[in-house]
Amino acid sequence: MKILVIQQKMIGDVLTSTIICEALKKKYPNSTIHYLINSNTKAMVLHNPYIDKIVEFIPLYRENKIDFYKFLVSIREEKYDCVYDVYNKLESYLITAFSGAQKKFGQDKWYSKLLFTDFIKNKEISITNAGLAVENRLRFVYEEEEISKNIIAPKLYLTEEEIVGAKKKYINPLRLEASQKIVMIGVLGSEKKKSLPPKTMAQLIDTVAKRNVAIFFNYAPHQKEEVNHIYELIQPESKEKVYFDVFASSLREFLALMKNCDVLIGNEGGAVNMAKALNKPTFSIFSPWIKQEGWNLFEDGLKHKSIHLKQFKPAIYTEYDNKQLKENALELYKEFEFHFIEKELIRYMNNLSL
Repeated sequence: MKILVIQQKMIGDVLTSTIICEALKKKYPNSTIHYLINSNTKAMVLHNPYIDKIVEFIPLYRENKIDFYKFLVSIREEKYDCVYDVYNKLESYLITAFSGAQKKFGQDKWYSKLLFTDFIKNKEISITNAGLAVENRLRFVYEEEEISKNIIAPKLYLTEEEIVGAKKKYINPLRLEASQKIVMIGVLGSEKKKSLPPKTMAQLIDTVAKRNVAIFFNYAPHQKEEVNHIYELIQPESKEKVYFDVFASSLREFLALMKNCDVLIGNEGGAVNMAKALNKPTFSIFSPWIKQEGWNLFEDGLKHKSIHLKQFKPAIYTEYDNKQLKENALELYKEFEFHFIEKELIRYMNNLSL
């Protein structure tokens, strides 16, 4: 059986949806699994033993209709038996429809009734600590009563050469003390509405820097000016703990660098999912408008811990609907007073012996 799994989205989604490939390969050991993803997320799936082929969707396919049509023809030529459309957008609908597959799995939407042969309904309440993002993906493969018995955690697969290479390139030259813990700080989220205000993030960094640590910053290259601003807000003694120039030159190098760190602390987002997939402890702060229960994957309060404004000021969430929460995210961040974060962060670091 030849299967195509489609997940054209951001890094965290692509990583999390690899569990569908793993679940399918375990359920159908003799199947061939192809995973269709945006080309900029390829680093998330390299060396994954449950994926037989990575199908890259490049930007040109969105820019040029002729090239997109040629891509659709190449999909049809693969003669897939089943397509699992996790992305559920017009683009992936066209790919699914053009595939000619006999079985087509997708979300149960009113407008997709004519396309799919099998429908998946997302749930709003998780039944395990794996989180909704994991459980809802596993519903593509398992019946409801099977979910809790077949939980799969997303995993990243690095070579020993990559891990050792990152240590030699980025860490060994720093000549850190053996007792120092290495903390990766997720300084910014993917956008302002997913990022703690600069002053609050600076306070978080100052709190972490009081420990015997070396601190690396994680951020996107285009965010460097904003990160510089935060760096200038932290205390002079904290700056001595921050190795600002340690910045991986590629996504795979970042993963290998993260593998050499002891913990990731910061804004919830793709980096948190990556750290978890590398079996690294995480402490994350959710944006006020993001649903915590969707992405607080495998939390136990000890190794993995996240916090949300709703925990401290639940009354706010009776006043706004989801759209209003997003529109007012920057204002709501002002309600996320640092002493809320500080108390939980200190407790987490103490439990982790950081």
